[in-house]
Amino acid sequence: MKRIKAAPKLPRRKKRIMNNKITFHCSEELYRDAKTIIDGVIRANRSQEAVKNAIKNKNFKGSLYLAAIGKAAWTMANCAKEELGGKIRRGIVITKYGHSLGDIKGIEIIEAGHPLPDENSIAGAKKITEMADNLGTGDELLFLVSGGGSALFEQPLPGLTLADITEINSRLLACGAGIVEINMIRKRLSAVKAGRFAQICAPAKVFTIALSDVLGDRLDSIACGPAVPDMSTADEAMAVIEKYKLIVSNKIKEYLLKETPKRIDNAETVITGSVRTLCESASIIASSLGYTPHVLCCEMDCEAREAGRMISSIAKQINSGSNSFKRPCALIFGGETVVTLKGKGKGGRNQELALAAAEGIAGLDNLLIFSFGSDGTDGPTDAAGGIVDGSTARRLKEKKLTISGILENNDAYNGLNAVDSLIKTGPTGTNVNDITVILCK
Repeated sequence: MKRIKAAPKLPRRKKRIMNNKITFHCSEELYRDAKTIIDGVIRANRSQEAVKNAIKNKNFKGSLYLAAIGKAAWTMANCAKEELGGKIRRGIVITKYGHSLGDIKGIEIIEAGHPLPDENSIAGAKKITEMADNLGTGDELLFLVSGGGSALFEQPLPGLTLADITEINSRLLACGAGIVEINMIRKRLSAVKAGRFAQICAPAKVFTIALSDVLGDRLDSIACGPAVPDMSTADEAMAVIEKYKLIVSNKIKEYLLKETPKRIDNAETVITGSVRTLCESASIIASSLGYTPHVLCCEMDCEAREAGRMISSIAKQINSGSNSFKRPCALIFGGETVVTLKGKGKGGRNQELALAAAEGIAGLDNLLIFSFGSDGTDGPTDAAGGIVDGSTARRLKEKKLTISGILENNDAYNGLNAVDSLIKTGPTGTNVNDITVILCK
């Protein structure tokens, strides 16, 4: 059985020799503390505990069925099975490739495409909707939702194809649109988003447990809200198209102009984890290590490289003593940045943020910055994020690489990999946005 790696891969500290004296831009202890925070944050936000807390006081009276979608779907479903056992008559899981950790008795597991849907996304959604369509009065569906569900659970509306969906999704992911904006478009092209899945389940009751990967925990945007009424309007969807100057066919426009369900009567949703819990756990762990923690933001939503530059400017002020943050301290930022793709490199938003921050803290001692996605995946890579210090820019230069050149080509993965500065966790079994930390001794 494939297992999740317990610890991120952190760089071995490289010594700098100057005037026959060995100096460090960053201590080994600081890197050990960073690793402790990363490991601890992942453990504290495991979806198992979230599911247990949500169902412990829930009394399922009817015949119970299970559907789970998202990057944390396997972990959430496995926990539900352990807690509810034989009460679950049938279950189906759709998760990202490589995120299934083995068989779950009585549960069918399907792996599918992310961040773009594929044929398995369609096939899995068909199996779930067929199960849901056969539910009757008195039946109940336990619906487990986590980030990534938008791509993994897909069924195009009649008249649309998978190619139509993937084409516009690719443009949305590349243009720099935020997740709420992206989902305004996605849900209008799908037969299982924007509350339509709950309508398929009726008259059965749907109880949704959601891990939020959406800033502000907007229910209709978590996995595009399959079981909640849609808060967005057709006018807002068209405004997204105009804002990012996206060219779409007349056929797609017709669907975007149609309104989505605004009332759902057979569904209940609880959110059991979010970026706020992610930041709170980082704060607790940092405090236990002797740092004074400060959670500065839980809704960071901007270009990744701009976030990196802003965060590095705060780090520089701490270093110079020109702000109120006193060492040792940990400054914590939560959210989800975006990357507007212009180059042809490989990377993700956390890697790009970390690399941009490295430029700003070049030469500074006794501080580091790390940024990673709680799901263990940053963009289309096997890295969760990146970790940098005052020597990162110099070490890149020694390899004849420049941060500006790497960022221009959106190639943060290869840049950070060249100096052993990637964070790798493997699939974590949760997904509650990203976290960035400035750690100062």
